[in-house]
Amino acid sequence: MLQIFGDFVESFPPDQDSLELTFTPNSLPIKKPWLSNRLSANFMADYFSNFLRVYEQDPAEQRLIKESKGAVSYGANELLENAIKFNNQRTNFNKFGIYFIEEADMTAVLFARNIVIAEGLDKFQKFIQEFLCFDREKLYVQQIEKSAEEENSGASGLGFLRMINDYSAKLGWKFERVQKYPKMIGVTTMVIVPV
Repeated sequence: MLQIFGDFVESFPPDQDSLELTFTPNSLPIKKPWLSNRLSANFMADYFSNFLRVYEQDPAEQRLIKESKGAVSYGANELLENAIKFNNQRTNFNKFGIYFIEEADMTAVLFARNIVIAEGLDKFQKFIQEFLCFDREKLYVQQIEKSAEEENSGASGLGFLRMINDYSAKLGWKFERVQKYPKMIGVTTMVIVPV
């Protein structure tokens, strides 16, 4: 079983720069790794900024570095939060990383992989399909209003919508069986951010 939704890069050239980290969320209570998300996201953004080919003394390019780091940090934090929050605690597999694609401009491809129980998969995939087909600006406003009305609503997808609206990101998901855990599914969520 392999399913892909949205914009998803399945393979990268072997000579592309990248960084991957593996987390073991069940080694600590969930609140501990949750608190380090921002630290990990900022580390990823700082790492990424080293690959930008800009003249750091130019104020316009300093602004580009700051905006690019902000986009990568925000996307990385959202991915990590979701990967840790929704990971099945009986597994110890959260992978997180960034790849760089250089075409006309630099593109950061962030991903997070976690493992979920297969029985909740239909609801999640239905949400993704609706998310990908819905008018995103309307959905963004709708989710903000829902979040304001219901303090603990969780406003599903608000972080992803912000990535699309504020950072021109593209999103993708891949679902695949996990040999080691037959009743579980590996979910890789990808955020593609042009800079």
